[in-house]
Amino acid sequence: MKVELQRKNQAVHFEAKGTATDVTVKIDGSPEIGGEGLGVRPMELVLMALGSCSSLDLLAILKKQRQQVDDLQMEVSATRADAIPAVFKTIHITFKFKGDLDQKKVEKAAELAVKKYCSVHDMLAAGGVEITYSVEIE
Repeated sequence: MKVELQRKNQAVHFEAKGTATDVTVKIDGSPEIGGEGLGVRPMELVLMALGSCSSLDLLAILKKQRQQVDDLQMEVSATRADAIPAVFKTIHITFKFKGDLDQKKVEKAAELAVKKYCSVHDMLAAGGVEITYSVEIE
């Protein structure tokens, strides 16, 4: 696996592209280091990676269980250390579902998706980040 990053201005704006896809992601730093609001900040990308990694597995599990997911949204929130580097201390994922779903099946699928199958979870947890999640069905 490999990604490529290209600086796009004289500040800290980059475009990143995975070599397996032709999709680009715009990345920028905070205003304190010259960021201009032209992209996602790197630590936000980590939260996005955790949310998307766990949700891809979660949807696959629920599909196998023949659960009807009409919509899935999630919120991933985190607290960071006060020291530099300002690593994540805690992360919480809230999965918000719409559909004809069995609460117990969704909760079990979420546990498997987050704690067993998500590689991003395992890397962050190995670094001491406390990761929790909750499930809401509308």
